[in-house]
Amino acid sequence: MTETPTPCIAIVDDDDALRESLAWLLESVGIASRAFADGEAFLAADPQGFDTVLLDVRMPGLSGLQVQQRLAEREQAPPVIFMTGHGDVPMAVAALKAGARDFIEKPFNHQQLIDTVQQALLAHQRARQEAERLSALRRRYAALRPKEREILVHVAGGLTSREVAERLAISAKTVEVYRLRAMKALGAANLAELVRLCVALGLVEALPASPSAGD
Repeated sequence: MTETPTPCIAIVDDDDALRESLAWLLESVGIASRAFADGEAFLAADPQGFDTVLLDVRMPGLSGLQVQQRLAEREQAPPVIFMTGHGDVPMAVAALKAGARDFIEKPFNHQQLIDTVQQALLAHQRARQEAERLSALRRRYAALRPKEREILVHVAGGLTSREVAERLAISAKTVEVYRLRAMKALGAANLAELVRLCVALGLVEALPASPSAGD
C-alpha cells in the first residue's frame, strides 16, 4: 500500500512571531508547515506542493487577495484560509466569494484554527483523489478503439444496441461485443455505472434531477 504523505501547510504572514506560533501549533497535531514572510516568496516556491495555505490579508508587497488571484491561475491550487484582523472582515468576505475556503480572525482560537485546517485538508485530499480518478478514467477511455468510443457515446445517450447498430450499419451482436469490451476497459460493472462514467468524461450531459412530488 502507498503511504499517505504527511500534509504540509503554507503559512504566509509578515509577522515573525505569528508564523512561529502557527508552525508550533500545527506541529503539535502532526501537521507539517513551511513559513513565508510575504506572498512573493510563497508564489516563487511550489504552491501545488502544499495541501492548504494560511494566508494573511494585509501584507507588504502583494496582498493576500492578490496572492489568491495568482493561485487561482494555477492548476490544482491548494485551498486558502485567510487570516484577518477585525477590520479586514469585509476583505475576507470578498475572498470567500473569490473561492477561499474560509477565514479566521486574529487573535485565533487554537481549536477553531486546527478544525478549520483539518477540514480544508480533508476537502483537498478528496479533490485530489477525484482528479486522479478522472485522469485515470481519461487514460482508459483514450486507449479504447475509435469504434468502441463511438458506441459508448450512443449507448450512454440512451440508444439500444439495435438502434446503435442501425445508425452505424453494423450488427447488434457487434455492438454488444464492443460495448462489453469498452465497459470492461473503463471498469463499469453495469449500464448505470457506464452512463455515470460517460458523464464524468463529458461525453453526455447529466440528466436533470427529477422534480419532487410536491412541485
